[in-house]
Amino acid sequence: MFTDEVLDGEEFKSSWKRERSTKSSGSQTSEILTGESDAQTSYKSNAKVQTDPIKEKKFELAADNSQAFQDFIARVTPDICHVLERNARSHAFDGWDVNWEEDTEAVTCQYKLCHAPLRGELQCTRVAWNCTGSSLAVAYGRMDHQDWCTHRGSLCIWNIDLKSIDREKADTVVDVNSCLMCLAYHPEKPSAIVGGNFNGEVLLWDLTREDDGLLATSGIGDDSHREPVSEVMWLQDPKRSNKYNIVSVSSDGQVLVWKVNARKGALELVEGFLLLASSLPAMLGQPKAKGEGEMGVNCISYVSEDKSQYMIGSESGGVFKCSMNSTVPVPTTEVLRSVPLHNPVVFAFHPHHGPVHSIDCSPYHRNLFLTCGMDAEARIYSMLESRSIISLEPSAGYLFCARWSPIRPLVLAVASSEGKLLIYDLKTSRINPVQTLEASPKKSALHTLEFNKK
Repeated sequence: MFTDEVLDGEEFKSSWKRERSTKSSGSQTSEILTGESDAQTSYKSNAKVQTDPIKEKKFELAADNSQAFQDFIARVTPDICHVLERNARSHAFDGWDVNWEEDTEAVTCQYKLCHAPLRGELQCTRVAWNCTGSSLAVAYGRMDHQDWCTHRGSLCIWNIDLKSIDREKADTVVDVNSCLMCLAYHPEKPSAIVGGNFNGEVLLWDLTREDDGLLATSGIGDDSHREPVSEVMWLQDPKRSNKYNIVSVSSDGQVLVWKVNARKGALELVEGFLLLASSLPAMLGQPKAKGEGEMGVNCISYVSEDKSQYMIGSESGGVFKCSMNSTVPVPTTEVLRSVPLHNPVVFAFHPHHGPVHSIDCSPYHRNLFLTCGMDAEARIYSMLESRSIISLEPSAGYLFCARWSPIRPLVLAVASSEGKLLIYDLKTSRINPVQTLEASPKKSALHTLEFNKK
């Protein structure tokens, strides 16, 4: 039915490509005029001058055997001998050694303070200077709890303006029912100090009061923290310019704002925020925390020029920009509080590879802040970028605290787990510290540091 058949092919030339024709033509512009001229600078001449030779005069003692000089010596000798004998009997300069050589070290140790009864039992967890710069407060507790806290913490205060300082005994000692983890002096009242303990309590002391000086406390209840308080600080009340509220953060993920009610002796909760893993920006990619999903907050710092914005560092390494004006609700938890909790996070930065131990906003630039953490790295972030702009890796172990200098914008200090205090001057070097101080001869961990702003 079907047969094979071979058909002959047909060829034809391309019709789209044609031979192009070319043609030459010329054009002429206006004549370009050029000119040359010589120029010469002013003439120079050299001349030599010579001063008269300097004649060195040799020092020679002049002999004076005049009667007037002898009368002067006879008149003043008894008075001079009397003064020398009185000075020999004086004890005004006992124990004082003259330093004939100039001290060339940039940083020197002025005091080494320790409350002797607490040595070996408790650690220094936080230090703070009062607003006049004359009083140093030290929080004593433990940073290595594995279970319930059975210690009794202490608040110790030294007045460094006193002529005689007992370096083995604090001027004021306040006992706390558990380890004292953090503290902060009032920005204007030198005798008011707030602290947070391991049980989640926030306590306010007035050191001018007799007895224990406790003015108010948050207590332990539905409104209080359920984990150790990581940091406390004072924040000016936006509704009352002459009043300050207290801000506390904790491992339970809460950022709580307290108002002082001195009449009732209580701290009243006025505002609260909660950091939940489920509420974080998706760009961070952090895993959800255990339990209700809270992400512990280790540190907090407010922007110097805008107190409605603050930065926080978390236990998981997250670094977040937050807002006090946030009204974003968080999922209801089992505990009923007197105020609703909101999600404060508005932006997430590139995280550390481990818990963030310290965060500090720059007092000189509104967009810069400093962080450090367990990844042995200190970073400087800009709020306009997600990644850090400067990274410092001192190779000195874990970093527990970092602070900007209150005097020089490019100077910062970092405390390490190997007992080293590192001073960086970014104008000199962005890699190596300008000073490395052995703050702990036994290489014990340095958990805190603070500059005296006065």
